[in-house]
This record gives sequence, C-alpha cells and structure tokens, in this order.
Amino acid sequence: MTRRAFLAVGLMLFALFFGAGNLIFPAALGQRAGTNVWWAVMGFVLTGVGLPLAGVLAMGYSGCRNVQELAGRVHPLFGILFTLALYLSIGPAFAIPRTGTVSFEIAVRPFLSPDAGYWAQIVFLIVFFLVTLWLSINPQKLVGRIGGILTPMLLTTIVVLIVKSLITPPGTPGSPTEAYATPAVALQQGFIDGYNTLDALASFVFGILVIEFVTQHGATTRHEVMGATMRAGMIAIGCLGVVYVFIAGLGAASVEQLGILDTGAPVLAGSARLLFGEPGALILAVIVLLACLTTSIGLVTACASYFHSQFGGLSYKGYAVAFVIISFAVGTFGLKTIISAAVPVLMFLYPLAIVLIALAFLDSRFGSRRSVYAWTVGLTLISALISGLEAANISLGAFGRFYGAHVPLHADGLDWIFFALAGFLIGCLNRRKSTSSELITSGL
Repeated sequence: MTRRAFLAVGLMLFALFFGAGNLIFPAALGQRAGTNVWWAVMGFVLTGVGLPLAGVLAMGYSGCRNVQELAGRVHPLFGILFTLALYLSIGPAFAIPRTGTVSFEIAVRPFLSPDAGYWAQIVFLIVFFLVTLWLSINPQKLVGRIGGILTPMLLTTIVVLIVKSLITPPGTPGSPTEAYATPAVALQQGFIDGYNTLDALASFVFGILVIEFVTQHGATTRHEVMGATMRAGMIAIGCLGVVYVFIAGLGAASVEQLGILDTGAPVLAGSARLLFGEPGALILAVIVLLACLTTSIGLVTACASYFHSQFGGLSYKGYAVAFVIISFAVGTFGLKTIISAAVPVLMFLYPLAIVLIALAFLDSRFGSRRSVYAWTVGLTLISALISGLEAANISLGAFGRFYGAHVPLHADGLDWIFFALAGFLIGCLNRRKSTSSELITSGL
C-alpha cells in the first residue's frame, strides 16, 4: 500500500469513529471536570481512544473474519447474541439515530424559532437519512467518499475551531463537580464517560472494514495485516485523541461565561458563538453535519453487510433501507431519550467487549482454550448484568444492597475487573488441570 492509501484508510477510520458522541461527551465532561479536566480526559482517552484502537487491532490479530467468530470462542450461542446486541447498539437502536438527532440539535435548531421544533426535526431526519442511504448504498466507494472527500473537510473545520480557542480562550476552568471532585475520581469518571462514544463496540465492526481493505491491497499474512491495520489505526486514533483533548478543554473554559449546561450540544453551540459570534454557529453546523454523516454512513454499511451475510432474506440494499427507516423512527424520540436509553446497555456490553479484546491478544498464551474464554466472559457477564440492571433503575433488593456494599469499585462501575480476573484465573487453572489429566490418561 502507498502512503496515500494508508492516509485515506486512516482518515476514513477516523471519520467513521468521529460522530455525535465524540463531539458532545468530551465537551460535557470538560464543563463538569473543571480544574480536574485533564485527569478526566486521561480516563476518557483510555476508553474513547485506547479501546477503539485495541479493538481494531484485536480483530486483525485474532484472524477472525468477523466479531461473531471472535465472540463465538466463548460459545456459539454467545457469539450470535453478543454480535446481535453489538450491531443493534451501534446501529438502529442508538448510534445511527443519535447521529441524526445530534445533527439537528446543534446544526439546525439554533437557526430555527422555538415553535419549529418537532416537525422541523422530522423533516430534517428524513433528509439526513436519505443522504445517508444514498452514500452507503454502494460500499465499494466508502473509502473514496469518506477518506478522500468528507474527512479532510471535517478536519479543516475542527482545526479552525481549535486554533481560535487557543488564541482567544473563552475563559478559565472552574471548580469540578462532585463526580470529578478529585484527580482519582475524575480519572475513573472519565473512563466511564468514554463508554458513551460507543467506539469500542464499533471498533470490532470498523476493524473488519479496514482489514478487508488492506487485504484487497496485498496484505496476506497476519503480520502484514496487523502492520497495515496498525498504521491506519494510529492515524485515526491520533486524530481522535487530539480532538478530545481540545474539545474537553474548550468545555472547561466555557463555564465562566455559559455556566454548566445539561448536555454537550449547547456547550459546543455556545462556545462557537463565544469564539466567532453568530458565524460560529455556522462553523459548528458544518463540523457536526460532516462528523455525524460520515459515522451514519459507516454504521449503516456495516450493519447491512453483517445482516445480509449472516441471515440473508434481503439484499444488502434492502437491509440498508430497513435500518435507515428504523433509525429514523427511533430518532423521532429525540436526543435525550436516546442517550438515557443507551446507558444501561452500554454498562452491560462494554465490560464484555473489553474482556473479548484482552482475550484476543492473550489467546496464544492460553492455547485458545474455550474454558478460559467461557470462565472469563461468564463471570464478567454476571457483573455486567448487575450494572446494566441498576443503570436501568431496576431494583435488585437485598441482593443489590449486599453487592454494592461488599464488591470493590461497584459504585465506580469498574467491579467487572475483579470478576474478569477471577474468571481468567479459574479458566487457566481448569486448562492446566485438563492438560494434566490428558497426560496421565495417555500414560505420559
């Protein structure tokens, strides 16, 4: 592959990752973290940058053709169920509708009168998803359309906003809120905040797109695929990291004049006006529309490709049309509802995704034994299910109170780490026991 090809793939991957959540969540984090913003950003980068890169590389390193094959190492049924949950989460249930609603809230609503809200959103979502369908209907042109055209436009407008914020910052960071009160707490909260981007889940899917492209351009061995994927991934993740840092910093500096706002959408809109006046709203509109459109295209393409290859029934175009229609329907409920509904699902899926990424890299260390996958994911599943139910405000009664009082880091949403480590150790010990039994039985 030429340098130009690597750059195009890297920029395409960045554009696919960089969507609605990548804009609004760092800005909201910056406002709430205040003077502890850089500690919070550090945690956010771990899940918002480190995990997506790890997910892309894990798919290349594993040699799996898709995420279902990787998750199927736990059990074939788990592979199907996890993959369905993942695709629906990054697809028509949350991520795709969110791209349309965030675009409307930031890029369109500020230019409308208060009375034009609901029906204006309906009309905008129709146009937004029709454009998404048109650009995703032919996936063979994805790299050229996104990596070569839309992403440079997106990066240019982001750089303009960043440079202006450095020259004339809107203010200085204020005191952190309770959730970010100390550096350690801010780091933990930032780590959890990174879940909202959905990028670690999407990395399994986008990784396959990158791997397919590099193999089409001559990469054949696992070493070649990993090397090419790493180079493209570093371009994408490097851009993501820089943008996160500056958007979070802009959010922290905006509190002095804007106060702490409900979500990151008005934070960005208000900051753009502080930096550029009324033309700032137009600059922000361009950024948001490009970012959300590129992500929407990538997600529709990925979801339609998976469902067509695994279940048939409809053509690729048929699935693309179906997902666009469903995404439009979900989008009509509004941004706030979509964000709230996604939290329990993310608290459930993210620990499982992180554990699968880790196991993919450690696979050769434990001889690809299914027992290690099953024990590690199985125990993580218990913790993830409890966190998801509690995030959905479903009471677990006396058990929930006992669990919360005695399991470390449960209040921080990180208790799954202990379950995963325990499952991994049990799986490895079970593997050794099985190996020893086989040796004794064989007379060795």
